[in-house]
Amino acid sequence: MKTVAVLGGGPAGSSAAERLARAGLRTIVLDEKLAWEKPCGGGITYKAYSQYSYLIDNDTPKKLVTDTFLAAPKAGEFKMLLARPLVIYSRVDLNAMLLRRAEAAGAEIEKTRVVGLERKPPGWEIRTRSGKIEADFCVIATGARNPLREVGTQYTAQDTMYALGYWVPSEQAHIDIQFLPNLEGYIWVFPRSGHLSVGICGKSESAQCLRGRLERYMEEKGICRKEAKFYGHMLPALDSRGWRNNRVAGDGWLAVGDAGGLVDPITGEGLYYAVRSGDLASQVVLDEQEPARKAERYRQLIARDFGLDLTYGAGLAKRLFCGAMLYRAVPSRMIQFMKRSPKFCEIMQDLFAGTQPYLELKSRLLRNVNTTLHELLVSFLFRKLILGETQV
Repeated sequence: MKTVAVLGGGPAGSSAAERLARAGLRTIVLDEKLAWEKPCGGGITYKAYSQYSYLIDNDTPKKLVTDTFLAAPKAGEFKMLLARPLVIYSRVDLNAMLLRRAEAAGAEIEKTRVVGLERKPPGWEIRTRSGKIEADFCVIATGARNPLREVGTQYTAQDTMYALGYWVPSEQAHIDIQFLPNLEGYIWVFPRSGHLSVGICGKSESAQCLRGRLERYMEEKGICRKEAKFYGHMLPALDSRGWRNNRVAGDGWLAVGDAGGLVDPITGEGLYYAVRSGDLASQVVLDEQEPARKAERYRQLIARDFGLDLTYGAGLAKRLFCGAMLYRAVPSRMIQFMKRSPKFCEIMQDLFAGTQPYLELKSRLLRNVNTTLHELLVSFLFRKLILGETQV
């Protein structure tokens, strides 16, 4: 193999390009925007930066945040001190840093739009606004709005969510997460270097309705939109069937990041899966196996590494956001449990860190349910009886 074309210069494409170029392959990154802003928090989890240390060990502006406030209707809010902080970047800064790493490794970076892709065995002809490029293999990293219909994930309406947000010139030291009634999603406020990312993600609701929810929240919290910049984007949010039928690879191509639908269906977090899938794709491209077997090998690696876990998570998402527990919405009960149960807080800490697999979540909850209920009962008795007697 002589030339690999990486179509897209976001975190997934840059990560794959860096590894391919470092291994000695001619690697060409084609992207219309290169580093650009997105309506997302920009948080890197402990799971990501502990595995890929360059995501924290660099000179790029960032914030390490530990204070997180979670709120839900009829439950108030709970302050959780993260034992393993989130590392938060502006997406412009993060993307630029990853592109610089790819270029330093030897990748060729070209700012241009890919307008067509044609399979011409044994390789590809790629048409751009600047001309034509021939490549032996393609890594598809074009994001959720992939214009190349013959490659990458095939979405249905049930497999996407909207992410809308404001770039707000303001400062705060903590993260806010707000759950809302009957929304399969949430509002976030993430502190970045020099500004806030204030946004909402949600499924099965129009962008107009989501924006209305977000702006009402901002008004209630006193977050000014006067000088804020608005961004809107579509995110993959595959349901269980979508994961089982997901098209992540084919003859001569592998899809990474959003282009492969590789996003957590509950949190909407995609940065870890972008970097990880870029890593796995580069491994497959570099493997000395028959080209025809690379697609199946990549599918197997994705499934074993995180795909099965996210498939299971997709089945939990709607119940988690819109279900009920003990006659109250699940997010509200979660916050109430966190206020009274250290064991439950440990589970939530691991979910924020990215170290708690969804496949093992049910069994862990069951193992801890007796302890949690005991903690809740003791807390209740202490507040209602002991404190009550003292007051009397």
